[in-house]
Amino acid sequence: MPSCTGRWSRRRGTRTSLFALAELSFLHGQAATKPDYSLAAAVYAYAFLFPEKAGDPAPGRFDPRVRIAADLYNWALTRAFTSKDASEVVPRGGAFTLPFGQIDVAFDPAALRAGDRELYRLIPVAELDVYGLQMRYRWPGLGAPLAASTRPIDASRPGRDMVAPRLQVPVTALLRIPDARRALVQGRPLTGTLEMHLAWDAESVSIAGEQVPLENEPSAALALTFTGVPIMELETLGLLGRLTGLLRDRPPLVSATPYRPGLIPVVFVHGTASSTGPVGGDVQPPARRPRDPQPLPVLVLPVRLGQPDRAVGAPPARGADRGRRAARPRGAGSGPASDDLDRAQSGGLLVKMQVISTGDQLWNAVSRKPLEELQLSDQTRDLFRRGLFVEPLPTVTRAIFICTPHRGSYVAGRRVLANLTRQLLTLPFALTGVAAEINRNPGAARVGFVPTAVDNMSPGHPFIMGLQAIPVVPSVKVNSIIAVEGDGQVEQGDDGVVKYAAAHIEPVESELVVRSSHSAQGNPHTIEEVRRILRLHAGLKTGAVPPKAP
Repeated sequence: MPSCTGRWSRRRGTRTSLFALAELSFLHGQAATKPDYSLAAAVYAYAFLFPEKAGDPAPGRFDPRVRIAADLYNWALTRAFTSKDASEVVPRGGAFTLPFGQIDVAFDPAALRAGDRELYRLIPVAELDVYGLQMRYRWPGLGAPLAASTRPIDASRPGRDMVAPRLQVPVTALLRIPDARRALVQGRPLTGTLEMHLAWDAESVSIAGEQVPLENEPSAALALTFTGVPIMELETLGLLGRLTGLLRDRPPLVSATPYRPGLIPVVFVHGTASSTGPVGGDVQPPARRPRDPQPLPVLVLPVRLGQPDRAVGAPPARGADRGRRAARPRGAGSGPASDDLDRAQSGGLLVKMQVISTGDQLWNAVSRKPLEELQLSDQTRDLFRRGLFVEPLPTVTRAIFICTPHRGSYVAGRRVLANLTRQLLTLPFALTGVAAEINRNPGAARVGFVPTAVDNMSPGHPFIMGLQAIPVVPSVKVNSIIAVEGDGQVEQGDDGVVKYAAAHIEPVESELVVRSSHSAQGNPHTIEEVRRILRLHAGLKTGAVPPKAP
């Protein structure tokens, strides 16, 4: 590749020559491992796409070279700023050598800041193989799609914003080169600005008077987050209450994005024998698609579901409310939306407990005697009071139930499974003495043992029988997504774990039946329905009724 190609472009500067130069420079840079040719390819491709009144019109939108030029720009930009070992992209400014001269690139390190966190170790994700997710979101456009790790800017306050330590956030790098074609034709110095765009901040940028979409790979960033994590082992140990160390003491709420004031937090609560990971029975954060004009921060509530649903003292309510307050940076304003909490989940019974007023109904369902008449320690009495006498969490304004066993699961009702779970389960320290105190009150408890989450989902258990009779408070909007396997009658169907009749509740704002097994949170129709509901809640344009799954 002779360096005279620069002089050729200055003499001609046509779309045809610029496109050819972009292709040739990229191929030579890749073959010879020369970042200067890769950067030249990005310059030529940019000049081809955006003439900016240089005497040659922009290519038509049906010109097949447009998509190729955008891809060349994206790939070349990635290679031009890659590290020496090619493992990551290192954004930086300065004078960069080109085959025919140089380009001065400006870069503001503040672009690597997201709230109270900074971005580092930016991994190219455009060519990653993604597996383990039923849906992959990828958005064509301009820019190099990356996945960035984050860390607190102030190391003295780690975890203050609840962002998961392993979280990879989707970022797009864009090199803006004003008047690139004119500079090439006239032999003027080239200048550029390297920009970093977070997925939840912008979906497009303005270049040469047009809105240009940014390339983005959110699913690849999510998959990279969980690479190497033993999801199934963690889910099994979490169910049995046998997590240790940092996993046992994890925070009450994990955020998928740094906090931003004025937006609506969405809390996902995973189900039994599941985790906050992207497989197995949890809800995938890609339900918040980057193309939505008002992105919603996604928070995931880790819950050890082997233990009793409510005897641990209302962990979802306390965790979500404490997390909402902690996530708001000092001095940050809060619009009306920032005090609302959506709750989308597959651990639906826990969520229902946040949106009901129980009075003494739930207690009377599990006990034959009033709480105050029992011989209990003050600690145990307080535990029962907090766990079984609840009022709706005022910050929750909508609940989305996904395959929720409101009337119990016929699988959980199998005695063999329930007995095995109790034998293997390691109870939290706070509950180890509760059974003994219950036994000091003969005839009071309707069940003679501390129930697990599996017990509480059994159709004949007093807890689920009492809970199903308590309606969601009118101030909370309710949406329901129910899975039914096969193509038979919905009303007689089930998802392999929960019957339709057990998941169906009224009144609801909407109900969507998805043809799926119980782990329907990864089903494309479920994800799109959650997205539709969130857009509706945020006041964005959406369909009036949920779409029907085939």
